[in-house]
Amino acid sequence: MAQYHGPVCRFCRRENQKLFLKGERCLTDRCSFERRAYAPGQHGQKRSKLSEFGQQLREKQKVRRVYGLTEKSMRIQFDRAATKRGVTSDIFFRNLEQRLDNVVYRMGFARSRSEARQLVRHNHIIVNGSRVNMPGANVDVGDLVSVKENSRKLGMFPLAADLFSKRAPTPWVEVDHKSFSGKVVSLPTRDDIHLNVKERMIVELYNK
Repeated sequence: MAQYHGPVCRFCRRENQKLFLKGERCLTDRCSFERRAYAPGQHGQKRSKLSEFGQQLREKQKVRRVYGLTEKSMRIQFDRAATKRGVTSDIFFRNLEQRLDNVVYRMGFARSRSEARQLVRHNHIIVNGSRVNMPGANVDVGDLVSVKENSRKLGMFPLAADLFSKRAPTPWVEVDHKSFSGKVVSLPTRDDIHLNVKERMIVELYNK
């Protein structure tokens, strides 16, 4: 998906739920899912019963599309989580949340994760005083994330801050939009991630 350049609203329709991939548009009546709440394509309105594998695949695809990962990146993240002590699914989602592009989005510097990835890749984001242009870079507790001073005049930031005020709070980060900076104050937990997905099915799929 990282190299997908087509319409993303079809992903919400395919997964039969809002994935909030288009920022503010997802909150308005222009949202494609609100107007056509059925799968895209010629046979989208036909109902079909999914197999067990099909249900697992759909849950995995939801996560891929929300975080904008390729299948290879998704697999790497899962394998890393599986090697650590603890609940694999909790560690897996925590690692996804700690990606730099997601942290930039959670802090309200971007309206969507795809926009956050673009900010990171175009060298607009600074972590602990150093420029970082890798969207998948890990952001740990205590790290300070800020917008490069020369980039703060971009018109997207006030729009992103306004949308941030309408979203569910992110308790594991502290943000000051006036100074264009934020800090990770704790590790994210599964309860902090408002994502309607059955993580057990993803674990079962990758463990096959």
